[in-house]
Amino acid sequence: MFSNRVRFVLSLLVILAIMPIFGSATAVRAAGSTLTWSLEGINDLNSLDPTKATDAPVNTVLGLIYGGLVRLDGDLHVAPDLAESWKISDDGKTYTFKLRANAKFSDGSPITADDVKWSFTRALAPDASGGGLFRLGNIAGAEDLNSGKAKELTGLKVVDAQTVEITVNQPSAYFLDQLTYVIAKILSKKAAEANPQWADKPVSSGAFTIQEWHHNQDIVLVPNTNYWQPPTNITTLTLPFIQDSETAFQLYRTGKLDIMGSQQNGVPAAHVKEVEKDPDFRQSASFAVRYVAFNNKLAPFDNVKVRRAFAMAVDKKTLAEQVLAGTVSPTDRILPAGFPGSELPIKGLSFDPAAAKASLADAGVKAGDLKVKLTYGVEGDNERVVTVLQSMWKENLGVDVTLEPLELSTFSARLDETFQKPESGLQAYYSIWGADYPDPQNFISQQLRTGVNNNNSHYSNPEFDKLVDQADVMTGDIKARLELYNKAEQIAVDEVGWLPLYTPKLNVLVKPYVKGIVFNGQGLIIPDYSALQGKPS
Repeated sequence: MFSNRVRFVLSLLVILAIMPIFGSATAVRAAGSTLTWSLEGINDLNSLDPTKATDAPVNTVLGLIYGGLVRLDGDLHVAPDLAESWKISDDGKTYTFKLRANAKFSDGSPITADDVKWSFTRALAPDASGGGLFRLGNIAGAEDLNSGKAKELTGLKVVDAQTVEITVNQPSAYFLDQLTYVIAKILSKKAAEANPQWADKPVSSGAFTIQEWHHNQDIVLVPNTNYWQPPTNITTLTLPFIQDSETAFQLYRTGKLDIMGSQQNGVPAAHVKEVEKDPDFRQSASFAVRYVAFNNKLAPFDNVKVRRAFAMAVDKKTLAEQVLAGTVSPTDRILPAGFPGSELPIKGLSFDPAAAKASLADAGVKAGDLKVKLTYGVEGDNERVVTVLQSMWKENLGVDVTLEPLELSTFSARLDETFQKPESGLQAYYSIWGADYPDPQNFISQQLRTGVNNNNSHYSNPEFDKLVDQADVMTGDIKARLELYNKAEQIAVDEVGWLPLYTPKLNVLVKPYVKGIVFNGQGLIIPDYSALQGKPS
């Protein structure tokens, strides 16, 4: 979710140029301000428990109310958060974090190493969802804890009240980046154990805490006066839930929103030309890719020739330039443009109706005999896109495809079911993956390696697995590491592990009085909450 759905920064890699902060952090602060920031694509938050996060809008809220050991700064580098410093052992397997002396929860209680251990243990527990093992499985003992073989997370040691030691199974260049994701946020052990319904109004470890959650309407946040950074200028932060991006756009235009747009949703394609010269408009290539995935455990997509046929029958250029009015960039690869590793070339499967029909025939499949259902979440321009895909597959392959729209949280749940029980899961689905953190591991091995939790399409190739296994543990030679991921990506493209369609452009609208937010391929990031300003009260 989109997720989450974080951080891709290898310090020696070139990433997208970061756009300037909205307003200067040194600007004169107003006496107080409010901020209304829409969350598009949802009717409500499914939970405020990080282990149950399902999508990018939920992650936005979680990032505001919870802190982690580390966070992303405005340049997408890993920076201290609740931990003021850390050390890494010479073998790259042990991380020692020192918590801030003034780290406190919103109820005034200190944030301790016991809270850190409890939070990580809970994120990796057998009954936890939210991708704990998927994102934190490299911590020693994580698999045993998740499988129920152990009750303790052996790889996390409480040294003293302010010191935590985390041991990983293998060195990884991306481990600190992973810790910036919402699954690694720190919760109050005391508050959660005292109230089984704690997630309805949790004690906060982040810059904001909850004033009111109006279900199916909005969530209202106020500053956490105990957060370690200097207090924010924002007195009230309201995040309305708006299913349709068109509705959010109109609300912004009538002055009812201060920020409209996020990583997965934003200004509708039909309105980009209308506002592209507006000083409020911001655009950046997204660290995300829209794609179609085929269930490799179900016919006809258990046949690579069928998958290739469907891939070559899609005219991505027409989809991007005409259907979506040039608001996206067509792509034949998995890594987004500007992402670490994307500078290495990939040979994609080009639009070729004749070759597509030949591949289908070579698979021994008759187009008229196929029964295909494409499932998608209801948000943004999804319906327009899948309708065009349906038309292209009919025109270029002669295949009738049925469309199945689902509410976003239901769609996410069905993806989980497809991973767990592929034989009764989705046959094909249209989705998006947005960077959890800025490292190719998050797109390549963490999505398409055999058996990995997010591999909902059940793609599997031994050579692919071998390449990513090597890349995942390589920390010294960045060039060699990226080349391994590149070779693996080429295999996945050839075999249609995913059918990548386009890289979205982040299109957001931000009022000129909003300051202290950085806009880049990762989305909207607040590096310093004390510099955040909204609409003057």
